[in-house]
Amino acid sequence: MGRCRSLLFSQQLTGTWKNLPRERCGSPRSPNLAELPSKNIMSTITEKLQAVDARIDAAAKAAGRARGDVTLLAVSKTFPAAAVLEAAAAGQRAFGENYLQEALEKIEAVAKALPGVKLDWHFIGPIQSNKTRPIAAAFDWVHTVDRLKVAQRLSEQRAAEQEPLNICLQVNISGEASKSGAAPDEVLALARQVALLPRLRLRGLMAIPEPHDDYAQQRAAFAQLRALAERLRADGIALDTLSMGMSADLDAAIAEGATIVRVGSAIFGARDYA
Repeated sequence: MGRCRSLLFSQQLTGTWKNLPRERCGSPRSPNLAELPSKNIMSTITEKLQAVDARIDAAAKAAGRARGDVTLLAVSKTFPAAAVLEAAAAGQRAFGENYLQEALEKIEAVAKALPGVKLDWHFIGPIQSNKTRPIAAAFDWVHTVDRLKVAQRLSEQRAAEQEPLNICLQVNISGEASKSGAAPDEVLALARQVALLPRLRLRGLMAIPEPHDDYAQQRAAFAQLRALAERLRADGIALDTLSMGMSADLDAAIAEGATIVRVGSAIFGARDYA
């Protein structure tokens, strides 16, 4: 990275980009300056990322696992591109999004602000079958495949020149009527079919169990997903990912083998859905 680009990158991420001397770097192009991060917010997100990382490290050690076994997925839904830039400045590289149109706009804005910086984008929201094309094109991972039709469309619409799209099958592990996901007894058949589709790479399982405050109950739900993954592996389906655990229960998820934890509010703060 040249001196000019390095300076642009640094000042974009610290919110001082507008003070960049034009005689040294010309007229820069970036997202709306109003959306760029402030130093105070950046410091807060950096500190929260460090706290979450320390929590993951402690949970991994308690489970006899290495910190590197667990990927932190920063769930940036409802937060602006500026928040992603702040987290990226602190070293975060994997981001999760639920809402397609918001996500596409954010991915484009971040890519323009950080040319040459590779971020991994994970789609973690419900999937409508008529919205699979932009998901197939823009994302690196999809965690919420729960029926064959969606997987087939993602496979057909993923460009041949792109890397295979990483797929997790969503499992309704608690059997809640209000939640998406395949029933546990349907997952093996679905996994066999998805594993055969071109331009997809079946990586593992995802679940959002019924919330519990009790640690033992949290672990019991995640243990069910781990056991299901073990049954699939015993059947010859190669899986390496368990996407489970969020801000409130990631410790229990890591104890039961989570390889991706999805954390939003503990990094970015409370969401405003108004």
